[in-house]
Amino acid sequence: MGGLLLCMVGIAYFFYGLEPYARAESQGTTITNHDVEFRIEKNEGFREIAGHLSQQSLIKSIAIFKLYALLTGNAQKFQPGTYVLNSSMSVPDIVRAITERGKNDVRVVIPEGFTLKDIEQVLVDEGLLVPQALTKFDFHPLISTYPYLAHVSSLEGFLFPDTYRFERGMSAGEMVQTFLSAFDKKAWPLLLGSREWYITLTLASLIEKEVPRFEDREIVAGIFLKRMKIGMPLQADATISYAKCGGQLQGCDGARIARSDVNYQSPFNTYLKTGLPPTPIGNPGIEALRAARSPKSSPYLYYLSASETKETIFSKTLEEHNRKRARFL
Repeated sequence: MGGLLLCMVGIAYFFYGLEPYARAESQGTTITNHDVEFRIEKNEGFREIAGHLSQQSLIKSIAIFKLYALLTGNAQKFQPGTYVLNSSMSVPDIVRAITERGKNDVRVVIPEGFTLKDIEQVLVDEGLLVPQALTKFDFHPLISTYPYLAHVSSLEGFLFPDTYRFERGMSAGEMVQTFLSAFDKKAWPLLLGSREWYITLTLASLIEKEVPRFEDREIVAGIFLKRMKIGMPLQADATISYAKCGGQLQGCDGARIARSDVNYQSPFNTYLKTGLPPTPIGNPGIEALRAARSPKSSPYLYYLSASETKETIFSKTLEEHNRKRARFL
């Protein structure tokens, strides 16, 4: 009889321990329901997690939490990240919340051509990073894993535009490695084997901004290489926009180019400086990379984008180019 009573008390205590902490009674009053931002670090054991849940008044009993996690097979399934938990959640509710992969993820779309600073702002707006966490990130410790970073001065061009799922609480370093992993899989195969791959990457960042159609991009890539060969400035408006906006083009009023801006002093101004800018001016997508890898020979030396249709108009001579400027701009 005594054993049966003890068993019943144990079962009752077990189910009591599963109930929400907010329902517990303290000196005759109900404990106030509250939200808690709860962080699980990578490789953190479920015993530590149970202790932190208890410290933050989210569970009544560490032992009951651990027992429930073991009995349900969830003890090793907790996902790292930051969760918003509530003291009105039962132990099963909490276990479900911190074991559901993807529930703590944020879907982030990075469009083609976004700059390093543009991407950082997207991540800041989503609450995933603090300002300058990405732009000031020291990528040099990653060179052993990504050797192509050894001789570059910036991550500009390496944050591959794609759709990502980032966990809340990820560090800037973890995000950079996620971007670089995508670059490795999708962009690097198009650059691998080229001794001048950084030139190709930078060229791709220019034509990503300058020209919309793939066939025209191939021709413009050929024009840029022809200009570089004869020592003629590339005269790409997008490089001035990049310089005037300090590398953050989204929401920048200075992105529009006036005639006087061709004299804007910057190493990125390809009207004043011959050759390519010091770094890419954004992060190009697959089509721009492919066009840069397959520049098309043509009789043209000039191009412009029609103001109304955005069609790329080509010219062989400066005289012809000026006539078309008067007509299409």
